[in-house]
Amino acid sequence: MDTGEASPLVRIRSLFPGLARAEQRVAQVVLADPATVAHRSITEVAEQAGTSETTVTRFCKAIGVGGYPDLRIALAADTARTAARADRDLGSDIGPGDDLRAVVNKVAFSDARAVEETADQIDVAELERVVEAMAIARRVDVYGVGASAFVAMDLQQKLHRIGRTSFAWSDTHIALTSAAVLTEGDVAVGITHSGATADTVEALRVARSRGAITVALTNFPRSPVTEVADYVLTTAARETTFRSGATASRIAQLTVIDCLFVGIAQRHHDSATAALEATYEAVSGHRLGPRPDGRRRQRESGK
Repeated sequence: MDTGEASPLVRIRSLFPGLARAEQRVAQVVLADPATVAHRSITEVAEQAGTSETTVTRFCKAIGVGGYPDLRIALAADTARTAARADRDLGSDIGPGDDLRAVVNKVAFSDARAVEETADQIDVAELERVVEAMAIARRVDVYGVGASAFVAMDLQQKLHRIGRTSFAWSDTHIALTSAAVLTEGDVAVGITHSGATADTVEALRVARSRGAITVALTNFPRSPVTEVADYVLTTAARETTFRSGATASRIAQLTVIDCLFVGIAQRHHDSATAALEATYEAVSGHRLGPRPDGRRRQRESGK
């Protein structure tokens, strides 16, 4: 899978749940202080993780780097990029002693980084395949619960605005009912940050059994939802104290949703443009003031 120029830390976080327990200890050492690991020997890292050099090597292969020397090079490059972008303190977790300005800066940094890292690691070829499937689908049903439900509704609203039939479901029973009546030519999209939300996984499983094309949008490419998905799109967002990362995860998901929407709209350019204008005019009478483009609204111009 082509994941672009993904940071090694992004890959480690996304693959963490699927690693063996000893490999997870190595991952924790690397994630805790990647800049230091970049200058340490494999023996030192193995000792700190309470494991063997062989396990460190297996860990490197599991995250897609050739070996420990390659990992050190990747970590050094990533640390340099991060230092060039912003103060390292912004990337740290929010602490109880942080003042509100520090909270604002850290939340903003986390959200911006989620978008940037999601764009870096997105598999464009996979995204293209999903766009093609959704562009010709008879209907698109979207499943998500909790915070992911808002993202599901955003995708539904965007597709409806360009005349594509779509429904977003967050209630488990209704989602399963929806999935049970899908057929070939339909697309089912499951949105779950963890990839382990049982409701979403089950809805995709039922949709797939009915012949629908299934798509998973998750932060973890080796999670349960990917086992019932024909296509997998991944985000890159971190969970942090006070769940400021929950906002980052939604923003990362919305970034992918926007890419999907624009890709689908491109394939229906004329009809999508007309639909966007029609839907804008339909609600324009409920807005105050002139249109953003300076044109008068229909109700005001007497049309």
